[in-house]
Amino acid sequence: MSETIEAALRESPLDAVHKSFGAIMAERDGWSVPASYGDELLEYAAVRESGAGLIDLSSRGRLLVTGSEAVQFLNGLITNDMKTLAENTAMPAIFPNVQGRLLASVRVIRLADNPTEKAPVPAFLLETEAATHERVLKTIEKFTLAGDFHVTDQTATTAMISLQGKAAPEMIETVLVEAVAAMKGGSVLQTNWNDEAVTVVRAAPTGEDGFALIVGSAQAGSLWSSLVAAGARPVGYDALEILRIEAGVPRYGKDMDDTTVVTETNLDDAVSYTKGCYIGQEIIARIKYRGHVAKKLRGLVFDQFSKIEAPSPIRSVDDKEIGQITSTVYSPHVGQRLALGYAKYDYIASGTVVKGSDGSMGHVVELPFVHPGWQVPVEV
Repeated sequence: MSETIEAALRESPLDAVHKSFGAIMAERDGWSVPASYGDELLEYAAVRESGAGLIDLSSRGRLLVTGSEAVQFLNGLITNDMKTLAENTAMPAIFPNVQGRLLASVRVIRLADNPTEKAPVPAFLLETEAATHERVLKTIEKFTLAGDFHVTDQTATTAMISLQGKAAPEMIETVLVEAVAAMKGGSVLQTNWNDEAVTVVRAAPTGEDGFALIVGSAQAGSLWSSLVAAGARPVGYDALEILRIEAGVPRYGKDMDDTTVVTETNLDDAVSYTKGCYIGQEIIARIKYRGHVAKKLRGLVFDQFSKIEAPSPIRSVDDKEIGQITSTVYSPHVGQRLALGYAKYDYIASGTVVKGSDGSMGHVVELPFVHPGWQVPVEV
């Protein structure tokens, strides 16, 4: 029975490479992914200290959208403003439903426009979590019959590699391209490596400097090996979970789902309040302009010996249930137990004292716990 389940999992183009490095594989959102390469704390340290960590994010969905009406159709579906997205830049966005609840969180990457005789044709790469890949694909695919709007699922034909850490720029310049020093956060560079196109996005979901590299499946192993030879350390999903929570990044299925109102997620940079109409816009705007939401995603800091788990309730000092912890981890860098969770509006202010499910006391902080260049631990 277990062999049948394992055979049904999707595999990254780097699956054999991970196993050659001694990876312990695990299931996540229908994919076989490396949980660790034997020592998650060393993997974590490669990113958080002075080196760089290499993470296979090929399980994330990658959808290429092209056509003269791509901006118009996508702008009516997502929370951010497609019209402001210049060539070779990226932005976060959310697909909401008509009730303003979150269907998927995406990164929209605008590639260089395709030249034609009449006018340039815009091209976008939508990148999302494995858990929401099919949902995003089905949401946008139906518009291919409505006009000049074309969708190609590139998840199976490409790989996505993330290089994170202070040494990431130096390693990228050594292996791939020398122009990365001038790239700002959210900027995109399209280059070639071994005669294969590579899309480079400066993105730091770990709280450190970093890049996402999207390359054809056939070249992924060679690129991975070259980055390892340059000094990068392979990092599994156990270490990535610590880094994600420290960086305050919510994960679909744990910290948000289709019952979560967009404005509760703390993903404020993914929402434009000036772009005009889109699905769910009226409800999202109404919540924004009435001044507050019923609850909000916040960071929680507890003593290192706390035994809190996720999911579990958050309680006030007078023992009222005031929210829910959605993710928790011990942070080696901070030396405390950190959590992401939704607290009711009256309890979201920084410094608010709260109680965990095990009775341990903690307090609310603004997210993220860790910023790029971060040095000073969160005070408790």
